Amino acid sequence: MTSKTIDIGLDEIFNLAKAALINHGANEENANAVATTVTNAERDGSVSHGLFRIPGYIKALQSKKVDGSAKPEITEVTPVILKCDAKNGFAPLAHQYGIKKLIEAAQKFGIAGLSIQRCHHFAALWPEVEAISEHGLVGLTSVSYMPGVAPSGGATALFGTNPIAFSWPRPGKNPIVFDMATASMAKGEIQIAARDGHSVPLGTGLSSSGELTTDASEIDKGVLLPFGGHKGSVIALMVELLSGPLVGETFSYETKERDNGDGGPAQGGQFILAMSPEIISGKDTSAQTEEFLKKYNDIDGTRLPGLRRHENRKNIDPRAVNSELINTIKKLA
Repeated sequence: MTSKTIDIGLDEIFNLAKAALINHGANEENANAVATTVTNAERDGSVSHGLFRIPGYIKALQSKKVDGSAKPEITEVTPVILKCDAKNGFAPLAHQYGIKKLIEAAQKFGIAGLSIQRCHHFAALWPEVEAISEHGLVGLTSVSYMPGVAPSGGATALFGTNPIAFSWPRPGKNPIVFDMATASMAKGEIQIAARDGHSVPLGTGLSSSGELTTDASEIDKGVLLPFGGHKGSVIALMVELLSGPLVGETFSYETKERDNGDGGPAQGGQFILAMSPEIISGKDTSAQTEEFLKKYNDIDGTRLPGLRRHENRKNIDPRAVNSELINTIKKLA
């Protein structure tokens, strides 16, 4: 523990998050779902999506733009296309309702898609795809948000940080999972760096005057840039299309236009796809996959995506959390 952090157990993290959510209008079911997501993020070392997000969840409940008692509704459009109306609720509960049915459809037909509408997504994406791959399926998902990232060559925000996540199953082993913003850095990571006074790599973003800077607080006032220049920019564009019109929801700029500006998660959509390697390929691909991954791991300096998160998960010790944040959430609870 340092002067800026306090050690707190995972059970206490869950109980603190849940108490704050219930105290501000979430029912038991929604509070459990969100608190589980937040706790798992802290457990796995994804601190920008852990307790750090609770004040934003609370703002959304206080403003009444999020229904803390929402009960998602699933519609089977076709045997392989499912639609979830999240009823203006938080995403974790929509996932609990929709992903189970998505998995069942993909296991039966080989491929299935889930569109989520009227959803407030404020967390990492890996929980969704990891849940899919734990059932022998490939997972792919994306969400957009509100403008904060300039297209390559520009200095005006149009894209959200527009994360995309992918997972591949490995029978008897942890799946391969990556979850990344198409921005050079996730917005939450910028905000944490600004809070803690850390610099960020040049090329992460621009100041409000349009200049390259390593000052996270200046980037927070300005715009982020896509990773990898024009290549990251076109992937961000793809996410806008997949997570907006494809699922019957908004582009990032439209999301901002209808948001009330309270700082909580905006309403938007999510695209989720599940695929069966066995059905699509017509064979068991696990041995072939493991041979490839052996070659991958034999190269010095490589590390499979998601490995660090799964290693963190083995540790059940208390986590070091920013002490000011803990005090803030205790007051909210």
